[in-house]
Amino acid sequence: MVSEIKQVVILSAGLGIRLKPITNTIPKPMLPLLNKPMLQWNIEQFKKHGIKEFFINLHYLPEVIKNYFGDGSKWGVKITYSFEPEILGTAGGLKRFEDKLNAVFFLIYGDILSLVDYTKMAEVWNKKADALGIQRVAKTEDYADADVAELDSDGSFLKIHLKPYSQKYSNAYRMRGIFIFKKEILSYIPENTVYEIAKQLLPDIINRGKKFYAYECDDYSKGIDTIEKHREVEEYLKTYV
Repeated sequence: MVSEIKQVVILSAGLGIRLKPITNTIPKPMLPLLNKPMLQWNIEQFKKHGIKEFFINLHYLPEVIKNYFGDGSKWGVKITYSFEPEILGTAGGLKRFEDKLNAVFFLIYGDILSLVDYTKMAEVWNKKADALGIQRVAKTEDYADADVAELDSDGSFLKIHLKPYSQKYSNAYRMRGIFIFKKEILSYIPENTVYEIAKQLLPDIINRGKKFYAYECDDYSKGIDTIEKHREVEEYLKTYV
């Protein structure tokens, strides 16, 4: 089964400071993984699930991405870019695509290598009629380097705790950077403002009583923000291909 969701936003404006010297000459989403850019891995994974329209925001070394992917036709997809002279944050960058997005779309942070089954994620989404969105999460006690959400009995977000922490949380779920959003959620993002999904957007809609749900699965994904994690993902991919 192919997902009925046909669009994805890939947030790709970050500087990748902790990945230097690799990112001295390439933006973080272009990190080579088995001689293929991470961004290409992600585009190909989404395409397996019927998604052929991509929206990519840019800031650091934007021409590296644009020169490699162009309009996406080489990969049988369509790519629309948005250049940010100053980084607008995860939600602020998303907001700039508002007039081009369908009623429902995927979003992934560009520093994540993801092999998620997006068709299955969309099937779960289809059962959440009252939701503004869902986010991939993982139940764990190891979340010192991640933001966490506390969940209600129905799997909806009750509260978000941002790192660093002053205490441990008994029902903590590590928030991972893969989402499905209703376009309606963009109405809560201010125009041309630095605004973050985890820090501002999600706490705001939760406080307003809006529903936002967790999505758990065992599919592989890994954020790459250090040289060590880059090596770890490459080693995993050697067992995958």
